[in-house]
Amino acid sequence: MCRNITELRGLAPPASDEEIEAAALQFVRKVSGLRQPPAAAAEAFEAAVAEVAASVHRLLGELPARRTPPATVPPLRRPEVQARLAATASSSTASTATAASATAKRAHAGHTPAAPGS
Repeated sequence: MCRNITELRGLAPPASDEEIEAAALQFVRKVSGLRQPPAAAAEAFEAAVAEVAASVHRLLGELPARRTPPATVPPLRRPEVQARLAATASSSTASTATAASATAKRAHAGHTPAAPGS
């Protein structure tokens, strides 16, 4: 569960779509009390995240400029978080490639050529 949501107003460069969506996801998780919704509620959960993100986009677009940047750096801009996300992405890619290779090997090992005339 998130403990806090970082300020996005006044960032340079401005908050990205990814940062706004991450904050919206944190908010919806917090108010719902769910880290991952049950399958039956997944669509409502995703719709809530999209609605909150759209509201944040509008809000940030209409607020006046800040004189000073926020005191904290959003998580997606922190080097340690970027490194962790990159490691997760590369291990996910490696896992997918390994699984695909194993599936191909199993398929090839079980493959028997068709008999002539079949």
